[in-house]
Amino acid sequence: MEKIALCPGTYDPLTEGHKDVIERCSKIFSKVVVAISKDTRKKPFYTPEKRVDFVKRALINLGNIEVIVFEGLLVDLAKKVKATVIVKGLRAISDFEYEFQMAQINKKLNPEVETMFMVTNPRFAYLSSSAVKEVARFKGCIKGLVPKEIEGDIVESFK
Repeated sequence: MEKIALCPGTYDPLTEGHKDVIERCSKIFSKVVVAISKDTRKKPFYTPEKRVDFVKRALINLGNIEVIVFEGLLVDLAKKVKATVIVKGLRAISDFEYEFQMAQINKKLNPEVETMFMVTNPRFAYLSSSAVKEVARFKGCIKGLVPKEIEGDIVESFK
């Protein structure tokens, strides 16, 4: 039976930390759906289409990845794509508090879907999309913060 995982996020932009979690998921699950949120609360810098492009280019070597854009309830999306697991990366305790609450709400809305927390690689514990954009905005070096496939695009977008 195919085990499908859902890796939701804003990915604005994709970081090496995001990439690491998705790659690790791809080794555990037969299919990983990377779901890029149109979440307007965060007011993303990049369009959903650009974020899809970034993810696809950075993860081109993974054959079991699908990249989509979504809005609405995550549990509805999980049902639509037949995912039985939502995978969330955790960098710190503060991430856990928020994600734990979301996992409980999702469990209430759809008891069939599990949430799995994947602890980030310690090399990326400090890394966030917001930090990447801040460094790029002030012309700092983002090498090693984002996948090399998209580094030039990010630098260019802040010129």
